[in-house]
Amino acid sequence: MPATIAFDLDGTLIHSVPQIAQSVNAGLADIGLGPLDEALVQGFVGRGLPKLVDQVLAHLGLPQDRFHDLHDRILAIYVTVPTPPSVIYPGARETLEALKAAGHPLALCTNKPHAATLTCLRDTGLAPFFDRVIGGDSLPTRKPDPAMLHAALNGATQALYVGDSETDAETAQAAKIPFLLYTEGYRKHPVDALPHTARFSHFADLPALVRASSVS
Repeated sequence: MPATIAFDLDGTLIHSVPQIAQSVNAGLADIGLGPLDEALVQGFVGRGLPKLVDQVLAHLGLPQDRFHDLHDRILAIYVTVPTPPSVIYPGARETLEALKAAGHPLALCTNKPHAATLTCLRDTGLAPFFDRVIGGDSLPTRKPDPAMLHAALNGATQALYVGDSETDAETAQAAKIPFLLYTEGYRKHPVDALPHTARFSHFADLPALVRASSVS
C-alpha cells in the first residue's frame, strides 16, 4: 500500500500571507487600528489563529482582554476572503496529481481554522486531492501537538508529512513520522536547524523523495 502523505497548507502548498494579512488588517480596521505589514504578519503564521492574534496584540501593545473580540472579527473575515488559484506554489498541483495517480492517500494537516481551510481548498481547486482535512480547530490541540497529524493520517501504517516550518518539523518529530521539508515556505530558521528526513525546493522533486522515504 502506498504511503499516506499529509501536507501542511500555508507556506507549503500555497502562499497565503496576503489573504491572512488582509483578514488581520480588516479586523484591526474594525477597531480603529492601522494595518500591519505583510512581512510582519508572515512572521506570525504557523501556530494557528489564536497564537497569531496573541502576537498581534503583543506587537500593538494591546491588553489580552481584547483577544476574543479581535480573534472573532478576524475569523469572521478570514473564512470569506477569496483565495485565488494563483497562490498555489509552482508545481504543487501537478505533484498532488502525480501522487494521487500513484495511489497515495493524501491528507491535510494545517493550523488554519477548518472553515477557512475548506474555503481555501474550494477556491483554489485543491479540495478533490484530499481524503481527510484536519484544521486548527478540529481538535482541542494544535500543531506541534502530534494528535493533529495522527488524526490526519487516520491510522496509516506507512506515512509521511510534508511541511515548511519549525512547527511542522516539531510535529513530525513528536509523531515519529518522516518529514519532508519544503524549503521555500515560511520557516524562520536555517534549513539545517529543522530536523527533516529530506528537503526539496521544487515540487517536481517531491515524488522521488516520497519513493525514497517510504518504508517498504
